[in-house]
Amino acid sequence: MSSAAAAAFDTSLVFVGGRWRRCADGRTLPLIDPSDGSPLGEIARGNAADVDAAVHAARTALDGEWGALAAAERGRVLLKMSALVLEQADELARLEARDVGKPLRQGRADALALARYLEFYGGAADKVMGQTIPIANGYTALTLREPHGVTAHIVPWNYPMQIIGRSVGAALAMGNACVLKPAEEACLTALAFAHIAGLAGLPAGALNVVPGLGEEAGAALSSHAGIDHISFTGSVAVGALIQAAAAKNAVPVTLELGGKSPQIVFADADLDAALPFLVNAGIQNAGQTCSAASRILVERKVFDEVVARMAERYRALRVGPALDDPDVGPVISARQHEIVSGYLDLVKDSGPHVAARATLPATLPRGGYYVAPTLVADVSPTHRIAQEEIFGPVQAVIPFDGEAEALAIANGTPFGLVAGVWTRDGGRALRMARKLRCGQVFVNNYGAGGGIELPFGGVKHSGHGREKGFEALYGFSALKTIAIKHD
Repeated sequence: MSSAAAAAFDTSLVFVGGRWRRCADGRTLPLIDPSDGSPLGEIARGNAADVDAAVHAARTALDGEWGALAAAERGRVLLKMSALVLEQADELARLEARDVGKPLRQGRADALALARYLEFYGGAADKVMGQTIPIANGYTALTLREPHGVTAHIVPWNYPMQIIGRSVGAALAMGNACVLKPAEEACLTALAFAHIAGLAGLPAGALNVVPGLGEEAGAALSSHAGIDHISFTGSVAVGALIQAAAAKNAVPVTLELGGKSPQIVFADADLDAALPFLVNAGIQNAGQTCSAASRILVERKVFDEVVARMAERYRALRVGPALDDPDVGPVISARQHEIVSGYLDLVKDSGPHVAARATLPATLPRGGYYVAPTLVADVSPTHRIAQEEIFGPVQAVIPFDGEAEALAIANGTPFGLVAGVWTRDGGRALRMARKLRCGQVFVNNYGAGGGIELPFGGVKHSGHGREKGFEALYGFSALKTIAIKHD
């Protein structure tokens, strides 16, 4: 591994109790570069013994130096971590780009987002207040927010840095000690993050990182009796397994699961402003984003125009290896390539038509996992590509007539994560925003530039609980009520 950000530690180790060491049985897993299919390195294949050691180290940190720090001191450590991330942003971007397959500029945006999360939560650590409650005369009642204790963080492969920032950053700010299990497909920046935490002076055991398979390390972590809270981002199926495991220990869980997010375009929308968002929010990170705008709902009056203008953008997309900084890189793995290709095969046989497809250059590395970004028009709202999360660079364009039909289509999937509304009519925007069943609604934008300060999470099969913003701090803490009788 040539990156300076990875040069200071061995990527085949686990990070437990402030030290790098071999996993319990010494086994490793290969990492594959999605851009060309070549070996990228090895990571530890952590197991239940490693998870148990990490949980013990976290509990020891809570009972020791980390638990003794005042909120302001915790915040200063996070601010130091933020500064170090900024110093190493270019190297972290390269790690993330190679590991995930995303364009280099997206990797850099993720590194800057990680720094911003740490900055936000570092500054917020000593600003989470309780309250006093007026009850009967002779009593003073007050509330405190306290850390859960040992928190588990199971993060996916698509945005490791961003999701570590929004979950681990918030948990540390509230005084929890963390055990992080990164995805086996892409975890190099999670390991780099552990190294940075050590450089910043985070006390030993406050952060522990155990890579490994989901069915081994992930299952051991989600069912461990020493865990006090679990944060999981990933698929609906795995989220259900984690929630079931946590229930046996009566442990609260924050779940951010899948999405089938609509962008709803009315005829009065500013199409020049909307078009970049309509496309970019669907093909970012090769469509491997829970909040990807995978459904574009367009009022019939402007349907043909929107499809034509989106198609023009699709045909101009550059596809290539991550470090070439294309518009779209590969998907993460051979398995994901197979899944996305299977959905595209459905289009050939069942009604919708391909309005545009980006070109895959003949010069692409033969071993890479490339899927041509594809725009599919005239999609029925009940078609599988309009109902199921594809997690690839595929967008379905669906016509509608009027607000009622738009709402019925938008709300007509099992998911409810994000939605976008494009209209110049302020009343319509508010009506739609109130009636859409999802966790976030963006009006005449999509994503608010990352929205680190904005609570994020879903409803229905998209999960429950909220991360980002101050809501994450509340979620990573337990409320204690104290009533004092003094008269």
